[in-house]
Amino acid sequence: MHLDDFDFELPPEQVAQYPPPCREDARLMVLDRRGEEVADSGVFPEILKYFAPGDLLIVNDTQVIPARLLGTKETGGRIEVFLVRRLAGAAEDWVCLTKCSKPPRTGARLLLGGKIEGTVLPGGTAPYRHLRFECPGEFLPTVEEVGRIPLPPYIRREDGPQDRERYQTVFARSPGAVAAPTAGLHFTPEILDALAQKGVEIRSLTLHVGLGTFLPVRVENVREHRMHGEFYHLPEATAAAINRAKAEGRRVFALGTTATRTVEYAVDDEGRVVAGEGMTDLFITPGFRFKVVDALITNFHLPRSTLLMLVSAFAGRELVLKAYRQAVQGSFRFFSYGDCMLIL
Repeated sequence: MHLDDFDFELPPEQVAQYPPPCREDARLMVLDRRGEEVADSGVFPEILKYFAPGDLLIVNDTQVIPARLLGTKETGGRIEVFLVRRLAGAAEDWVCLTKCSKPPRTGARLLLGGKIEGTVLPGGTAPYRHLRFECPGEFLPTVEEVGRIPLPPYIRREDGPQDRERYQTVFARSPGAVAAPTAGLHFTPEILDALAQKGVEIRSLTLHVGLGTFLPVRVENVREHRMHGEFYHLPEATAAAINRAKAEGRRVFALGTTATRTVEYAVDDEGRVVAGEGMTDLFITPGFRFKVVDALITNFHLPRSTLLMLVSAFAGRELVLKAYRQAVQGSFRFFSYGDCMLIL
């Protein structure tokens, strides 16, 4: 498989720069794998009619942290620190990216957001650095107070007040992501309630979406690409619910590529999902055999991206690219704040 196999033309004006007025104000395209066609299109709340009593919906409850910290070095120079991943241990040691005129040396002290002090530690592989943070109170609540929302690079503006709420799902509970599981951004409490009233079971897991979600694939042979590891937690109750649904022949809907990668990583050779937590770097490309997910809810993704490759593995590359061309012609909005696709 070549990288060019996952390319398509996308007019820049179809990259959504702002969220719609309301979460559910998105369009919905329905892709039928069995009929190998775009089966329907409408507005997002119509997704309710595609669920049946007994279906199981798996959501990712990760919460985006405001991972951009602005401040100064001890020399007075400006610096931006991007939190990537917390390291194991008792201290607040993190893998970070730093952006400044001159890289800070090991041992340098940083003042971030007026409330957080950082020390550059040894270790890390360029462009990543290890930093230790200290602040008067708890670290993550302080980050929530002084940090900036890390919008994706294709959103060509600074984060604004609306992003604090709208670049976060309504079921976000577990802080740690630097990017949102964007398929979940369309859901409202009312839609979730309507699903529950219809007899749909809803269970959650956590996958902290990392910076790797923004990084381009730089190898021509896509199978040579290596995913960044991301932390996941799959609760016992969620694993049990998935295993019951599969045993009883009920459909499992994955809300987003992150939920998909988590459950497909956690399944054993006998097809049973195993609860637990750890790091996953599962890279799903065409030819992958899905053992758990029967239906996928997802946004429209970047050309040549790992997310587009996952969707192509689930629905077939030619069918997905055909649907994407139709979405371009139909003026659908793409990427994080864009429209939605349901694949059955």
